[in-house]
Amino acid sequence: MDVGFLGLGIMGKAMALNLLRSGFRVTVWNRTLSKCQGLVEHGASMGETPAAVVSKSKYTIAMLADPNAALSVVFEKGGVLEQICEGKGYIDMSTVDADTSLKINEAITTKGGKFLEAPVSGSKKPAEDGQLIILAAGEKELYDAAIPAFDVLGKKSFFLGSVGNGANMKLVVNMVMGSMMNALSEGLSLASSSGLSQQTFLDILDLGAIANPMFKLKGPAMIQSSYPPAFPLKHQQKDMRLALALGDENAVSMPVAAAANEAFKKARSLGLGDLDFSAVHEIVKVTGSSGEDK
Repeated sequence: MDVGFLGLGIMGKAMALNLLRSGFRVTVWNRTLSKCQGLVEHGASMGETPAAVVSKSKYTIAMLADPNAALSVVFEKGGVLEQICEGKGYIDMSTVDADTSLKINEAITTKGGKFLEAPVSGSKKPAEDGQLIILAAGEKELYDAAIPAFDVLGKKSFFLGSVGNGANMKLVVNMVMGSMMNALSEGLSLASSSGLSQQTFLDILDLGAIANPMFKLKGPAMIQSSYPPAFPLKHQQKDMRLALALGDENAVSMPVAAAANEAFKKARSLGLGDLDFSAVHEIVKVTGSSGEDK
């Protein structure tokens, strides 16, 4: 299968590499073209523009940072619309709002192409391991055709119906994740300021009903103030903002998510946006406590 891949950030690079290793013929593009070189060394071809990638590929996947990036690769000069046509499919795996997906869908289908939104749940390690959860919506025929690629990229794919449902589901999931991360940050800080061992706190959480992989993975690094970016904080805050807008649209009160969003915004204002989203811990962390058991 000839597949194009647009966007080689933390997630996209790992995903494109997995496709190459699984025998797909992949043509890649990134706004900073030098980032393509590592994939070219593994057998990828490089397109100078998104349009050039689409021209060489039956299906093109995009994994971009935000709604603005998702729109620009489609609509700008040299963009996807210049080459998309009947017989080609465009799969946007970026995390965007439903309105953005609907705009892209209308533009792609007007040109005769097929469109699928397919945001993912998971960050750097699941992307590297092909263990993402894919939340697809749109053209069912394209979804069925993309299953071989999705089986490489993820451990489970869901087809959620019409365009917008995938985007909205991803925002709901990430809204919960961001709220949970803030709760963990506050718990670690409260344990420390109370003279309790933060590691013992994590051990207790891991044995109880609220045990989850995120706490187990992120907690020990947070204790050490180590935040290598698996999912950058600036992207988590973007997702919280979009989820809150979805709540406004549907008249859903979301005070917990709103408070979490404010914490992420404050972290961004302190220059933590490019660190992992767990760096939100820095704004609630209490210093001066040994964190040792009494």
